[in-house]
Amino acid sequence: MKASVLILTAGFGEGHNAAARALAAACDAARGKGTARIVDAFAEASPRWNLLLRKLYLTLINRLPSVWSAAYGWLDRSPWAPRLLQLLKGEQRVLAKIIAEEQPTVLCSTYPVYGFMIGVLARRGLVLPPHAVVVTDSISINSLWWRGRCDRWFLPNPDSVPVLTQAGVPPERLHVLGFPVNPVFADTRDVPSRPDLQAGARPRVLYIINSRTRHALETARGLLRHPEWEVTCAVGRNEALQGELSTLALRRSAPTRILGWTDEIPRLLRSHHVLISKAGGATTQEALAAGCPMIVNEIVPGQEEGNYELLRRHGIGAFADTPERVLAELARAFAGGGGVWWQWRRAGETLSRPFAAHDIAEHLLAMGGSAGTSLPCSPGKLESGPTRLSERESRLLP
Repeated sequence: MKASVLILTAGFGEGHNAAARALAAACDAARGKGTARIVDAFAEASPRWNLLLRKLYLTLINRLPSVWSAAYGWLDRSPWAPRLLQLLKGEQRVLAKIIAEEQPTVLCSTYPVYGFMIGVLARRGLVLPPHAVVVTDSISINSLWWRGRCDRWFLPNPDSVPVLTQAGVPPERLHVLGFPVNPVFADTRDVPSRPDLQAGARPRVLYIINSRTRHALETARGLLRHPEWEVTCAVGRNEALQGELSTLALRRSAPTRILGWTDEIPRLLRSHHVLISKAGGATTQEALAAGCPMIVNEIVPGQEEGNYELLRRHGIGAFADTPERVLAELARAFAGGGGVWWQWRRAGETLSRPFAAHDIAEHLLAMGGSAGTSLPCSPGKLESGPTRLSERESRLLP
């Protein structure tokens, strides 16, 4: 079965892949298994080089955030960045080959670089289906998201709309449907319970420890010392930290879970009162979808600044960059039957969009249906042919 929706992603930030997986699952649920195919042209074109670049990216955001901030700013402002991105020949060939094989009716990218690659393919004569972009950042959105070729943008929240309209993107091409979280967030069956704080229930705290998180051990120790809170720590693949925290947890009388890598995050978010984590795109949006207010303890410069700004503007949760501040914000939230927590929770309801993946999938499938069956295309035609860009699209390109 050929995929009618190609979802284009890359491994530079988990939010891109999380959004791609959610969209693929929603498309398959709507039209049957195999409706969507996820493509990482970077990994397929040069696996070893892609792995090296991913390690470099993680090193920059985890150990050299100021360097990453400068690089992010350069990508946002420089007129040379788009021109360099158009030189990704291997990735362009992979993408053209897959389009020729699958004959999709619509392209959807959750990573901004594909817009430039698609623009190059179109200018070289490749007949392409409509292309939509799912923006996975909020407010502090890099211009690479809109400088490439695109027919429609899907935005995670209304706060992000002015960023694109002020840059000249036509408002009619913008659709605020939310961030495509895992469709399980939209499943109202067997929803985990979240005990009522006003009835005197124990607060439940979920701490997701990321690779860059500073003060992780000190923060976890502080949480485990508090006798009235139920605590769940997810430490990923840090086995040493998992062992140490498991030993500390044995001394507690309150319910405690110390998890390694887990696929239970959606259930945990829906059953806990507060999440402590860095302001990653997928993490922030999943917390909103689950109705779980967030205490942000890390912000990667650039894209994550907008994620926290979204929470700050709407009064959802707090920022706490030390263990002492984290514990203080939790105590404030849970005091007096959780009055502050309820304020956070109600404020978050306006941004919660658990059905976003289904809504975006419907739009994508409609785009493909209105476009009809895409015409045959061949990678062999890439070196010549007329440009198929409107005047407006041409002005958006560098």
